[in-house]
Amino acid sequence: MPETLMRDVAELTVPGMLQNSVSYQIRLLQIASYKSFEQQMSSHGSAPRYFGLLKIVEANPGIPQTRLAEAIYLDRSSLVPILETLTREGWVERKKSTTDKRVRRVFLTKAGAENLARLEDEVTAHETMVTADLTPAEKATLLDLLARVDKTLRANFGGAS
Repeated sequence: MPETLMRDVAELTVPGMLQNSVSYQIRLLQIASYKSFEQQMSSHGSAPRYFGLLKIVEANPGIPQTRLAEAIYLDRSSLVPILETLTREGWVERKKSTTDKRVRRVFLTKAGAENLARLEDEVTAHETMVTADLTPAEKATLLDLLARVDKTLRANFGGAS
């Protein structure tokens, strides 16, 4: 390839369509935030990757697997291996429903709840770093706007409300 066609990363051209795409920008930020988060949280096994899922289980003890999958935009079949990993690592346990044997409910274990409390401090520190250049009002506005996008996606493409 001729040298004139090769570009240095500093000279990367991002097409206007991508610069003005909310979906693309959200995805890029998700990847960057996730990578930063995982680097800081490497001592907690798989849990940091599933912090949101664990917090939902904590807030909804006994949540049915199907409802949990909906809440985090996963197919039930994608959730099962995650729960198997978290079960193996001692974070959660799954129990059959007493009223419907087809339903599996998800609970934090005692150790999972204790470890999640410790992990939460690190997550809070990461969140502070990520939003350091935002005022409290800007952060509130950003969260409000993201919630509105989420509401639209859930209304149009499924997931929990």
